[in-house]
Amino acid sequence: MSLQSAQRENPTSAAAATEASRSPFVRLTDLIAGIAPGKPVINLSVGEPQHAIPDFVGPVIAQHVAEFGKYPANKGTDPFRQAVAQWLGRRYALEKPVNPESEVLVLNGTREGLFLAAIAAKRYVKNRAGTPAMLIPNPFYAAYAAGAAAAECEPVYLPCRRETGFLPDLDALDPALLKRTVAFYFASPANPQGAVADRAYLDKLVALSRRYGFIIFADECYCEIYTKDKPAGMLEAAGAGFANTIVFHSLSKRSNLPGLRMGFVAGDASFLAAFLELRNVAAPQVPTPLQHVAVAAYNDEAHVQKNRELYNAKFDLADQIIGDRYGYKRPAGGFFLWLDVSKQGGSEAVTKLLWAEAGVRVVPGKYLAREQADGSNPGADYIRVAMVQNAETTAEALHRIVEVLG
Repeated sequence: MSLQSAQRENPTSAAAATEASRSPFVRLTDLIAGIAPGKPVINLSVGEPQHAIPDFVGPVIAQHVAEFGKYPANKGTDPFRQAVAQWLGRRYALEKPVNPESEVLVLNGTREGLFLAAIAAKRYVKNRAGTPAMLIPNPFYAAYAAGAAAAECEPVYLPCRRETGFLPDLDALDPALLKRTVAFYFASPANPQGAVADRAYLDKLVALSRRYGFIIFADECYCEIYTKDKPAGMLEAAGAGFANTIVFHSLSKRSNLPGLRMGFVAGDASFLAAFLELRNVAAPQVPTPLQHVAVAAYNDEAHVQKNRELYNAKFDLADQIIGDRYGYKRPAGGFFLWLDVSKQGGSEAVTKLLWAEAGVRVVPGKYLAREQADGSNPGADYIRVAMVQNAETTAEALHRIVEVLG
């Protein structure tokens, strides 16, 4: 891959740029509007966990309900930040313990954190050699591109295709691009492909960030959903000072709490101090009763293990029902199938077909990615299937997909 294939967004028209920047789910709704589902609907489009929430959630909120009457501190409560720091120390092989006072901040879900961090990074990272850029894996989580736009940085989309293990090709990055990079968004396990970066890959990325002076924004929201081996974490590669390295975590996937809007950011203390200055005037605060729930969640692994077992059982179903069709290979992490439907007509055509004939709602991979400078779209040949329903419903949906697509 050359810089020519990892270049700035270059849509053919203003209309194309506007369309590409819309929510993938809004575009999906438009795509199938007016088409009646062929069977009772099974929604596998949204990555919204459907497993039961942990038993402790309600009692913890009830115990602290009076605290909804107080303004919370923007950086997070002491017990929350301590619980996060201790969990990070248990989960990852870190060179030093995380300092809860200076190296952890609470987030109102990771989406707003990933978005606002871009603005903070633009202010924090100085002396870029040219137009400030933010590097984004392609396909990607929409908040990355929205953050780059808000920070008035050029989004540079790095294609993540099968031949590169569905991760950005670090060896192909042009030094001229890296010299003007402000931040590098990175996800492992990746959404949507489920690719997991090994420690050597993370070490290489950290080395690039130190050499060229950019910040790594590591989105690790799917880190607790994996098939076999625990994904390595970016803080492990960052060393004792966590310099230039920021990780984002959430309880949405780990604990089946997407509606709690609870997450955290951890890492480089210097950047987090600057980030907190922005958050103090721009970010939503997190109610303290919800932070108490998070303390309980990060101190309990039983519900996380049960959750992981439920997902693995559904991937066992995919192994049996999908088999070797559509380029399927069980992902190392996350809870999506990334199915190659190029032989069936591509992502948009197949999405409409599955809706019309099977009542199965999936997301066209095209909507999760942007066109590269050469006009190709790394998601155009794929559909994303969220394995979030129960096992019975999931099996039914997979059988329907195979029945329709062959």
